[in-house]
Amino acid sequence: MKIFKTLLGTALLLLLQSNYLSAQGCSDAGFCTINSLQPNNNDSIKAYHNQIKTGIFFGKADNSISVFGNYIEYNRQINKKLGVDAKLTTLAQNGNDVSTFGLSDIFLNANYQANKNLKFTLGAKIPLSDAGNSRENLPLPMDYQSSLGTFDLIVGVGYEIKKLQLVAALQQPLTQNDNQFLASQYPASSALRGFLSTNKFKRSGDILLRVSYPLMINSKIRLTPSILPIYHLKNDRFTNQNNVEQEINNSEGLTLNGNAYLDYEINRRNSIQLNVGVPFLVRKSRPDGLTRSFIANVEYRIKF
Repeated sequence: MKIFKTLLGTALLLLLQSNYLSAQGCSDAGFCTINSLQPNNNDSIKAYHNQIKTGIFFGKADNSISVFGNYIEYNRQINKKLGVDAKLTTLAQNGNDVSTFGLSDIFLNANYQANKNLKFTLGAKIPLSDAGNSRENLPLPMDYQSSLGTFDLIVGVGYEIKKLQLVAALQQPLTQNDNQFLASQYPASSALRGFLSTNKFKRSGDILLRVSYPLMINSKIRLTPSILPIYHLKNDRFTNQNNVEQEINNSEGLTLNGNAYLDYEINRRNSIQLNVGVPFLVRKSRPDGLTRSFIANVEYRIKF
């Protein structure tokens, strides 16, 4: 219990400290939250073939924006080797006198368990929004869109060495969105004038590596620290007011995040998870609106 309190206290300290790191952020395009790429996913269904998860999350984003979202996910274990997942997400943003809410994405993926320690994932992110939200006939930046608006390919591999869990994955956009935001369209007095322009936005792909290690506190409580580096493969691009395509400088690069997962097993069928994430290192430019100075997620799971 002493170890548990120490580790939990450290996670909470990191969460509180993140409020003072205004330059920091946590950026991801959604693939680090799907079931097969999260820690402890191998024991999600064990004695059962089906699982439903539902959760809510809250975070602080760039430019004084708060984000709130929820999701529902279904996991089906078809046989010992093959499983499938489906997830539906929503997102709301509020800040600078702008409030938005909408459906985000559907994630569909298949998982193949090659052996006891090795798993492969193949899937897609299907957008439910084209990232074209506007207000008073002016396009809004990506920070106020409920989805990236891109159809993405997701491939991943997971490997377990004793208790150490390793995951590597790629999320690559196959299409682009319909965002038309230009900061120059807004008056100098508007807070949105300082946002990065994303007209005809062309977003690059991401790769991630997750390293996690579960710690059993007792028979019902598990704490899993996790390190999550995400690398944005190239600079993103946009088209300026003169219809010239330009790179968004410094949008390529590394984001390094820390997560702590606290799982409580109510009984064999039901469990609750608290997940807290904070950043340690970020890209200088993050036009996609995914930056989080912290994020907290509560999830309920039922197996049947």
